[in-house]
Amino acid sequence: MSKRNSQANKAAARERLRQERERQAKKDKVRRQLTVAGTAVVVLAIAGGIGYGIMQANKPGHWEAVAEQSDVTAPKNTVGENGTTVSIGKDSAKKTLELYEDSRCPVCATFEQAVGETVEKDVAAGKYKIRYVGATFIDDATNGEGSKNALSALGAALNVSPDAFLAYKSALYSAEFHPKENDDKFAKDSYLLQVADSVPALKGNEEFKKNVEDGTFDAWAMKMSATFDKSGVKGTPTLKMDGKNVTAEGSDNAPMTVQEFTTAIDKALGG
Repeated sequence: MSKRNSQANKAAARERLRQERERQAKKDKVRRQLTVAGTAVVVLAIAGGIGYGIMQANKPGHWEAVAEQSDVTAPKNTVGENGTTVSIGKDSAKKTLELYEDSRCPVCATFEQAVGETVEKDVAAGKYKIRYVGATFIDDATNGEGSKNALSALGAALNVSPDAFLAYKSALYSAEFHPKENDDKFAKDSYLLQVADSVPALKGNEEFKKNVEDGTFDAWAMKMSATFDKSGVKGTPTLKMDGKNVTAEGSDNAPMTVQEFTTAIDKALGG
């Protein structure tokens, strides 16, 4: 082979090598661009997801939304602004016992199981009226919904009659149906309706059932809860008469037995 042909072959080889390097360089550049673009898409997707998540987290839930409603449907047998005054008893009764309770409160359940029947007998006899003020602070402490949902259901019972309200309240606090404080059973409409089946006036009552399932009195329940929050009462159960706490003798706590209650009530009534 001549020297000239040898040099030509070497030059051709170098040219092919140069072209191959250029093609490889172009491929690497395209690959880098695609990788950067893909990374940017992933970052944007993650950022978008985080942004959506934050937006959803900041979006008010059902109970927060109804709490802001100005148009409130109040149950029958209520008076006052937004119907948050629930007064039950004979018009001739000169005294009113204010009763502050949270439906999920275990101490309220103990009080109602021990003393509730005595309260109802006193009210029926015209000894005093009761003014009920419902709270939902246990929901706030446990991120639950049962106190609010039960309070709304109590509104549905009150819409039937004051007697239905008292009977349903007693059933909710009963040893049979009242759940442990950390068990948010009252958040379920189905459970509230199961409890209602033990109350003759509510069992098979389609209007009551519809009001519970539709949340007719949800906004009212939140207004009632706000009334409790403004009352200055720090715990439940709390009993007041003429603005003064009704407590067990020698204690700052609510009377938890019939004897303690009767003694405290007689004293509050001036007996």
